[in-house]
Amino acid sequence: MEEKATIKEIRQKLNELNSSIDPKSKEAVIILAAGHGKRIKSNISKMLHNIWGKPTVLRVYQACEEGLENPNIVVVVGIKAEDVAAVVGKKDRTVFAYQEEQNGTGHAVRIGVEPLSKNGFNGTIYIFPGDMGLVTPEAVSKFKKSFENSSGDMMVMTGIYEGDYKKNYYGRIIRVPEKDISNNSSGKDFGSVIEIIEHKDILSLRDDKPLTVEYKGKKYSFTKEELLKNNEFNAGVYAFKSKALQNYLGDLKSDNVQNEIYITDMIAIFNKNGLTVNAVSPEDQSVVMGFNVKSVLKEMDAIARERAYEKLKDVIEIDDPEDFFICDDVIEEIIQLDKNGTPLDIKIGKGVHIGCGVKLNLGVELKKNVYVQGNVQFGKNVKVWENVLLSTFPHQQFKIGNNVEILWGDIIKGNIEIGDNSRIESSVNMTGSDDYPLRIGKNVLIKGTSYLFGSVVEDDIFIEHSVLIKKKIERQLKKDGTVRPVRFYLPMPEGIDSISDL
Repeated sequence: MEEKATIKEIRQKLNELNSSIDPKSKEAVIILAAGHGKRIKSNISKMLHNIWGKPTVLRVYQACEEGLENPNIVVVVGIKAEDVAAVVGKKDRTVFAYQEEQNGTGHAVRIGVEPLSKNGFNGTIYIFPGDMGLVTPEAVSKFKKSFENSSGDMMVMTGIYEGDYKKNYYGRIIRVPEKDISNNSSGKDFGSVIEIIEHKDILSLRDDKPLTVEYKGKKYSFTKEELLKNNEFNAGVYAFKSKALQNYLGDLKSDNVQNEIYITDMIAIFNKNGLTVNAVSPEDQSVVMGFNVKSVLKEMDAIARERAYEKLKDVIEIDDPEDFFICDDVIEEIIQLDKNGTPLDIKIGKGVHIGCGVKLNLGVELKKNVYVQGNVQFGKNVKVWENVLLSTFPHQQFKIGNNVEILWGDIIKGNIEIGDNSRIESSVNMTGSDDYPLRIGKNVLIKGTSYLFGSVVEDDIFIEHSVLIKKKIERQLKKDGTVRPVRFYLPMPEGIDSISDL
């Protein structure tokens, strides 16, 4: 059994990825990514589960980085700390803070604030959960503007739950109702945020005894049923003025059903001390989604696919809006190509996968279940038929010339160049390594059950039913002026002594 890394070893590895906090920056983000997520039922950290091909914690990180202005970012890690940190990687103004024991969101925020306060940061602090993988830079930017325009000390992002309230496990936003317990009007306090009460704490209440809370000297009561049916929930995103947060963060207590320290309790603490708390809900409710179970993760992935299709549906042809994958970076490149004004005529079949690093081009057609991953660069008018795999390792390059056609079921991987007007027919397997790249010339035809590795094939050559390993195939003319074909070439067998008749 593999031994777990010691706390000292974990901290050492995190320190290697840490950068310096910029005390002059006006904004900082704390991303809460320490939990494992027991309900997800996986050995993989919840933060590392993919949404549209990218780990959720990385999606949150990038949304914050793009939606704010040069922010400091503290990623609080705990379970699988090294794996989560490695996905984010070493970045400017980014620190990984280690939460050795998970003791609630308030405890995680305390750990996240430490590197900021030590380095003299005094701007706005934003807090995001690491599983909020549908959050967008636009949503982050709008939340920032809402907080700045509110002139408040704290802001909470809320969501509106539209399903069966019995399945709503989020903490509820408790606002001031129209009347207090004495039936007096709440006046200008109506709608103000009193506190957030966690779902488990609501369930622990007695059915016959309402919850009574105080706000600015008045008392308000809520029945257990009212609280459960309240569909405004806490999205787990907050904005704080740095000094206000640091002044009162130590007041958080763990007197609740979970015996954990909740950051949500800061609302009541701020209200008690005369500070202003506001709440805002985004226009696109999907951005507040987080997941604890596989079914919700799948739902989030479907929403991400819908977003991708909406961006591309009038730019390229996609056969099945519910069955395709195109990496975000490739989508943005397609949109930029479209802005040039030239029709792209790109066609994407059902089940096609296009990973990051791929460069598409005008007239590219990828038919059903084509899988492309890595630094694959297409020329113009390339057609790839069903069930083809094209891939590279991260440091390799695979270039396909103009007017190339690759037929059914081919597997082509590695350091490769295919020249213009070449045709790779079915049942062909080709590989190029770092030491032995594969170079296919122009107007080449390869067919039959052929395998090529690390070879150089000159222009105009026809290859059929051959195995060519580290060979140079020269263009030779016959007496009639045609190029000599290569057929049925097989290398000498190895291990022949191990084979005998039954």
